[in-house]
Amino acid sequence: MGDAFGDQFFKLSNRHLSRATDIPPGPWEWSDDSEMACSLLDVLNRYGRVDQDALAESFAARFDISRRYGAGALELLEGLRDGDHWRSASTALFGGNGSYGNGAAMRVAPLGAYFADDPDRAAAEAALSAEVTHAHPEGVAGAVAVAAAAAHAASSRGRDAGPAALIEAALARTAHGEYVRRGLERALTLLDATPSEAAHVLGNGSRISAQDTVPFALWAAATRLTDYEAALRACVTVGGDMDTTAAITGGVVAAHQGAAAIPAAWLEAREPLPAWLTLTQAP
Repeated sequence: MGDAFGDQFFKLSNRHLSRATDIPPGPWEWSDDSEMACSLLDVLNRYGRVDQDALAESFAARFDISRRYGAGALELLEGLRDGDHWRSASTALFGGNGSYGNGAAMRVAPLGAYFADDPDRAAAEAALSAEVTHAHPEGVAGAVAVAAAAAHAASSRGRDAGPAALIEAALARTAHGEYVRRGLERALTLLDATPSEAAHVLGNGSRISAQDTVPFALWAAATRLTDYEAALRACVTVGGDMDTTAAITGGVVAAHQGAAAIPAAWLEAREPLPAWLTLTQAP
């Protein structure tokens, strides 16, 4: 939902809408953020864990170029379709440094909710999920931080420990990624800031990197954990990679509040999830 909502504000036909109050006309199509999240959830529901080979296979088999994948992701996924192994292909990106983009973080909130009873497991499984496409430590750190935050959000449903607790839960399990960690530490000092003030310091995803995306997205989730619409509005009002920040924030907030927090009119406007998504829980 966050992905689909945020993506509407990129359309030229919607540029006149207020990001603070207006609801874009439907249908709301989702992007690569949701397509990859559905692959990850499908693997979890079939295996009960992150099977990296199965995840790579699903990413390659399911990807639809019309969902606006980034150039690095397209290079990787087309290589996987041609028979490359995910491990060598992932590490070969960007001159052998691997990707530190926000792609591993944008899709991982459902994983955090899935392992809500074991946040350390959530962090470990998130790292495995990230490695398939993002070999750089910052890319992995972004995914771990989001999964840890979502696990905390889901496990604390029904109670509110305050905004700092969610960011601290992410920091506690994000051992790598110097710049992602630095952003999360800064986010803790901005809990009373406006979205614009926070984005000025933390970034808004416009650089498409984990370190430029995850700290703000988790700040928005932490400071608006009991108000789904306000959390997503905070993401789109600051611009940048709006579909991705809203996807991350929406996933974390929904993990805390449940699907009932999503406005019914938004659900009606949103494109249905793909028919191939397996929703049966693994034994």
